[in-house]
Amino acid sequence: MLIQNYTSRWGTSRLSALFKENVDKNCNFIEKGAFQFCYGSLVPKHTYELTDELIETYKKYTLISQGDIVLNGLNLNYDFVTQRVAFVEKAGIITSAYICLRPRATLNNKYYAYLFKALDFKKVFNGLGTGIRLTLSYKDLKNYDLPVPPRDEQDQIVRFLDWKVSSINRLINIKKKEIKEIDALKKSLIDDCVTHGLNPDAPMKDSGVKWLGQIPAHWKTIKLRQILHPISIKNCPDLPLLSVVREKGIIIRDVEDKESNHNFIPDDLKNYKKVEKGQFAINKMKAWQGSYGVSNYAGIVSPAYFIFNVKFDNLEYFHYAIRSKVYVNFFAQSSDGIRVGQWDLQIDKMKEIPFIVPPADEQIQIVNHIKITLPKYDIAIEKLSEEIKLLHELKSSIISDAVTGQIDVRDVKIPSFDMVEEDLNEENLENNDETEESGEVE
Repeated sequence: MLIQNYTSRWGTSRLSALFKENVDKNCNFIEKGAFQFCYGSLVPKHTYELTDELIETYKKYTLISQGDIVLNGLNLNYDFVTQRVAFVEKAGIITSAYICLRPRATLNNKYYAYLFKALDFKKVFNGLGTGIRLTLSYKDLKNYDLPVPPRDEQDQIVRFLDWKVSSINRLINIKKKEIKEIDALKKSLIDDCVTHGLNPDAPMKDSGVKWLGQIPAHWKTIKLRQILHPISIKNCPDLPLLSVVREKGIIIRDVEDKESNHNFIPDDLKNYKKVEKGQFAINKMKAWQGSYGVSNYAGIVSPAYFIFNVKFDNLEYFHYAIRSKVYVNFFAQSSDGIRVGQWDLQIDKMKEIPFIVPPADEQIQIVNHIKITLPKYDIAIEKLSEEIKLLHELKSSIISDAVTGQIDVRDVKIPSFDMVEEDLNEENLENNDETEESGEVE
């Protein structure tokens, strides 16, 4: 039984009696609108040029209709923080690697979407799959019992949850907006320091780069090829596993933390590349987003990454500067690809990226100024993030209590309200078709 703690007022039914598996494929390419998971919702994929290869891929996708429920049953042992259950609001297509449930009976589909989300919150699906990557299938689910409230109660639960969830989403969105504004101020501080310095009265000169504007006249400009020198050492599987992320650069990857491990970790790490402390590592597919940095750790990273020795005295300054928005723009211009999520950094182009170099004493002053100023922004963001986490926990609790009948909402008066969805961070969308199919999300 998938769930034990539901009210005794309700009956039960096997999942297969309520839902069939929708396996309708887009064989005739009647649908072009592809969707992807993002934090428990389905959102449109980026619109790409319809090449023959992409058309053939989309023909293998599953046709989904309004009211279907989609479950991501991939890699149950490496849980996705993006959540595993989504209610289909609009017809389209989605990778056939996911489970698509279509109602057989007359029921409120959204009640069961909320129910499956509650099961997801409680990690009920985790560990139910089969195979090396623990993949969940319709076969694994079809014989499980689900609660079946009377239809009018299903409808009331959905109205109640739409109301409560909207209220919480409104608060979450306000706090997310505040975080975005603080983060913008933080990035603006760094951008200004590494392009204009700390002396507002310093004479300026044209940088020669349109979006960069003027820089201090006494600063010089060199090419990255003068600083970065590629290196590739493999066969060090016993070293710690590292990750290259947008927010922090290079971090130690907690392989035991299933919530943080979006990607499947292979058993054999001999092909992973060694990174020494002070070396520069780039996720070449995500360099255009800022997934790179100077490492503070020794370890290993994906074999698809670039590793460089850095010939620059002040590595702290180099790290702050190269990770500023100014240089992210340069890396984006040096990346090619049809699909946004799969832009590939061209190392020859990257070598020609200009790097602005202040005198050594100014580099030290800039680093000190950044290190003194940034903590106040980080503390504010951390506080807001914790408040958002608590709101998510509250939302999960309300949903779980309502769909199981632990709270009786039959006589609750629902006021008029505007439906509010939680704002999604589009930077975290699963853009990569290849990794979607395999269950690995970058």
